[in-house]
Amino acid sequence: MTTLATHPRLVSLEGGEGAGKSTVLEALRIALGADGDEVVCTREPGGTPLAEMIRALLLDPAHEPASPETELLLMFAARAQHVRETILPALERGAWVLCDRFTDSSFAYQGGGRGLDAGFIDELERRVVGLRPGLTLLLDLPVAQGRARALGRDGRPDRIEAEQDAFFERVRATFRARAAAEPGRFRIIDASQTADRVAAEAVAQMQAWRNPA
Repeated sequence: MTTLATHPRLVSLEGGEGAGKSTVLEALRIALGADGDEVVCTREPGGTPLAEMIRALLLDPAHEPASPETELLLMFAARAQHVRETILPALERGAWVLCDRFTDSSFAYQGGGRGLDAGFIDELERRVVGLRPGLTLLLDLPVAQGRARALGRDGRPDRIEAEQDAFFERVRATFRARAAAEPGRFRIIDASQTADRVAAEAVAQMQAWRNPA
């Protein structure tokens, strides 16, 4: 793929740690399914057996630490598989695809967080992915609040969750900058609210975008 197409039925959820993407994803699935549409919920890295194996390599602290460049390329290897095996077939049959993270996360985490060149990531997006969401919901909240939520979960943090606050501040800043640069695609939601309020606002934003006045 050498071009970057936008698909109106691909909706991505983005945000830092503890933003509540899983809760919002379920609320969106219910809202879209109420109209009788097929809804495919998926995640990144992951979404296919091979991509889930790559996810384990990337996130499990027990594995050898990946260099920033290796991390980026593995993310895109998983994404290429995900797009071709899960996302495109679903879109082609008319389904909605709700994706917990997509390429914006690579710009934020490997670009902003790790300091890799955004131009290189852009080239990978265009050549390897070739697809951009029609709508991206950015669940935004202060880093300290998000990390406190994430630390309250069961289990140990993965390799990225274990990064320092400065890393996540750069991630958040990159997400916000991308949202400001693409207001037609992004909707920013205050994720510091209660989970129910965040989910309700996300559903309202999606419905407004889906059915413009």
